[in-house]
Amino acid sequence: MLGVALGAGLIAGAITLPNAGAADGPELIVNGDFADGTTEPWWWTADNPGEVVDGQLCADIPGGTSNPWDAIIGQNDLALTAGESYELSYTATATAAASSRTAVQQAEEPYDTELSVVDQIGTEPTTFTHVFTVGADNDAAQLVFQVGGKADPYTLCLDDISLTGGAEPPVYEPDTGSPVRVNQVGYLTEGPKQGTFVTESTDAQTWTLNDASGAEVATGETTPLGVDPSSEQNVQGFDFSEVTAPGDGYTVTIGEETSEPFAIGDDLYSTLRSDALAYFYHNRSGIEIDAELVGEEYARPAGHVNEAPNQGDDGVTCWKNECDYTLDAAGGWYDAGDHGKYVVNGGISVAQLLSSYERTLTTEGANGEPLGDGALAVPEQGNGVPDILDEARWQLEFLLSMRVPEGEQLAGMAHHKLHDAAWTALPTLPHQDAQPRELHPVSTAATLNVAAAAAQGARLFAEYDPEFADELLAAAESSYAAAVANPDLLADPNDGVGGGAYSDAKLTDEFYWAAAELFVTTGEDTYKEAVLGSELHGDAEGVFPPGGFSWGETAALGGLSLATVPNALSEAELAEVRATVAEAADGLVELAGGEAYGVPLGVDGYVWGSNSQVLNNMVVLATAHDLTGETAYRDAVLTGLDYLLGRNPLNLSYVTGYGERDVHNQHHRFWANQLDPSLPNPPAGSVAGGPNSALQDPVAEDLLQGCAPAMCYVDDIESYSTNEITINWNAPLAWIASYADDLGGGAAE
Repeated sequence: MLGVALGAGLIAGAITLPNAGAADGPELIVNGDFADGTTEPWWWTADNPGEVVDGQLCADIPGGTSNPWDAIIGQNDLALTAGESYELSYTATATAAASSRTAVQQAEEPYDTELSVVDQIGTEPTTFTHVFTVGADNDAAQLVFQVGGKADPYTLCLDDISLTGGAEPPVYEPDTGSPVRVNQVGYLTEGPKQGTFVTESTDAQTWTLNDASGAEVATGETTPLGVDPSSEQNVQGFDFSEVTAPGDGYTVTIGEETSEPFAIGDDLYSTLRSDALAYFYHNRSGIEIDAELVGEEYARPAGHVNEAPNQGDDGVTCWKNECDYTLDAAGGWYDAGDHGKYVVNGGISVAQLLSSYERTLTTEGANGEPLGDGALAVPEQGNGVPDILDEARWQLEFLLSMRVPEGEQLAGMAHHKLHDAAWTALPTLPHQDAQPRELHPVSTAATLNVAAAAAQGARLFAEYDPEFADELLAAAESSYAAAVANPDLLADPNDGVGGGAYSDAKLTDEFYWAAAELFVTTGEDTYKEAVLGSELHGDAEGVFPPGGFSWGETAALGGLSLATVPNALSEAELAEVRATVAEAADGLVELAGGEAYGVPLGVDGYVWGSNSQVLNNMVVLATAHDLTGETAYRDAVLTGLDYLLGRNPLNLSYVTGYGERDVHNQHHRFWANQLDPSLPNPPAGSVAGGPNSALQDPVAEDLLQGCAPAMCYVDDIESYSTNEITINWNAPLAWIASYADDLGGGAAE
């Protein structure tokens, strides 16, 4: 998951805005029409020399390059003024469909961009126009057309290139569709059925629920709620929970406005569970992704297996040569939009897959069959092991492989991450990645992730593969001991070139999680003492932060295992743990009840990956419901699903393939249809990170200035801080989909 500013290696894009005003300032481009037949002062990279042909600058672009910047045409010495808005326009054609990363940027490292867009160039001349506002003075900026990265050669021609100041700054207006907001997938028969209406009116309005034929099913009055702080929208609520007749194509109409269609029924979330879990097989490293399991458009060769141009993960050396050994760290899951593999992100992800399965063993009425052998899209089907455990094993084995070998200094500690030496170009399929792969230093946080996940895996694999279970437990115990001996080896927050830093200065939560999982698995007093002696134990907000647990706040994983999995706590100690879960859930019920959109997240919670924070709060609520049967906890989970699937300020389903208005341009290296039409969009069941009020990428910075927190999102592949997809966001989505499908099956009342 990206977490740093980008340099020349990966340049963020933008959206061209139709309401941008024309520029009337002086022309900055020299010889943009090539009328005199010369190419001065244009320049190009060595393999794609340009010449004037029929009044255009044309260049033969070589095939077989990996990155857009492997072939560039540019002009330097452009004087830009901070605060000024500029209009860039040009006409382009190519002998085959191609894309240009068109940027106005610094002419030297770190190549910070003022404009960066991806333009799709076809065989017919097309004029592109972009308006942007400059953030910093620069008397020697450059315009570049980065046009490499294609397998086959082609010829590109450019003409009428112009860059002028005095443009009217663009204004981005998101398309929010109908002001009547509902869960676009649907509502469980016996669950709450609520919606939100965006309106300037402060008076109650009449709503009507209609079935697919248009016949009226129910009607009522909205409840004015005032201005929602998260969206700055004036809103009203409506509730049709009394309607239980199953059906598809329901809509709600208020005045002249009608919602997106939705269903009422019980079998609404079974496919979401399987799709959300298929995400992990799609993102496996080191194995061919089989068309018979995922379909032709998503099939691909194995990545990072030492087949050219790859440099494989089966003999990875340490970053800056900080160790004298190599690790065979093939396998595992690609973390997110990049090709990195991070132990601290992989740990929470595999733990939540394991927990989803373990819930079926410990919760009355939970159904394990949809997670069992032959149920999921994994190549290990038919081996007698539940498919979800097969998927988890792919990651667990990777986590074990990231440990320092025996006999070495710091043996038992885990390396924090493995990724490319520099940011991988977007788009790049894993098998086409030519970057060197590097191990980054060990960290205590990574080591505790290995200990916790391996301890949990040990108890679940004991029935199916005792030898592997023993290996996991031994690794868990030795890793925990290594972490105790080295309690403050922190990841460098500045280690963010080629992969996210994932730095974490507070480790009490990781120690609590690891000790809890080891105690649940072994019952040993050493781990029990570490749990009960932790400053977090019994502190509801410490274990379950109201903003949601995450890779950097992992104590909740241990707390949930202690509360739900049979273990050696006394009855009084177990009651205390469960009371902590209920206390946290009570706070989340109150929080969701006060939100106009029913989301269990406060106005200050719209951070990077806010949708995963919502989902993890829903996991706490769902666990409280499993333990107590209290309907209020269940209802808060379901209104959280409403938010994720369309009942939100942007009227978007944040899960690809679910809902009429679903996002589908999430940030990913090989699900990149927005940049390359030959590549697919993300498959169904991929959840976007969601609104991020910090605006931490150039697209968000350009488009979303001044946005209300829940409006700070754009479905653009280059908006990595709002629209990335990751394993640790899809894991709680799969957990919640499984829980919700059990509800629909009547397993929990």
